[in-house]
Amino acid sequence: MEKPLVFFSQLSMSDSKEKNFYKVIHAIGKEALNKDIKNRNKEKRNRLSLLLQKPEFHENVNLGGSSENLAKGTSVSPEEAVKWGESFDKLLSHKDGFDAFTRFLKTEFSEENIEFWAACEDFKKSQEPHQLFHKAQAIYEKFIQNDAPQEVNLDFHTKETIFKSISQPTIHSFDAAQSRVYRLMEQDSYTRFLRSDIYLDLINGRPLRTTNLRRRSRSFTFNEFPAEKSDIAIWL
Repeated sequence: MEKPLVFFSQLSMSDSKEKNFYKVIHAIGKEALNKDIKNRNKEKRNRLSLLLQKPEFHENVNLGGSSENLAKGTSVSPEEAVKWGESFDKLLSHKDGFDAFTRFLKTEFSEENIEFWAACEDFKKSQEPHQLFHKAQAIYEKFIQNDAPQEVNLDFHTKETIFKSISQPTIHSFDAAQSRVYRLMEQDSYTRFLRSDIYLDLINGRPLRTTNLRRRSRSFTFNEFPAEKSDIAIWL
């Protein structure tokens, strides 16, 4: 008489195991899907950034931001601007030079580099331990961690070293990362800045034009990247 009960009990246990198995599979599949979506979105953002750096995409879209003050309210002498071409240090050490370079980086969608560098400079001025801690956390979350809103290009080892140090940060916690980003800007972006209309207008004493992003080619539209619309709105 007990055999049917044993049979149904075993059947119930088997059914329960099967349900748990499918739950695990479902969870793994969902996690993999989310990771795949993240990777695809990141790839789209990279493609979008590369496409928008091409000259044929630049036309009459105003770039906002504090660097607009350079065009509106600051008079930079050609002699001063010429000095910025002597070294990257001289450019960044001058407020108007810093603003002009930031304005240029916005046209290339790479302003996260100069913003990270500036955040590190501010971080090193902190004197209180609690200031160091909170600023270190903010810099890590904004610029360093994977999929950060303004993630800068750093190797795994540098990121890992920062991650291990920010629980007890020192003023040198970001030195390696800051140096790497500085070299990247100096060797890459700075050379293009010296050939840009922004800089050439300054050294020739011409009024700064509204340096804009333009889209002239019909082969590319922002609709191709619907997930990135909100990011574009930040810059335009």
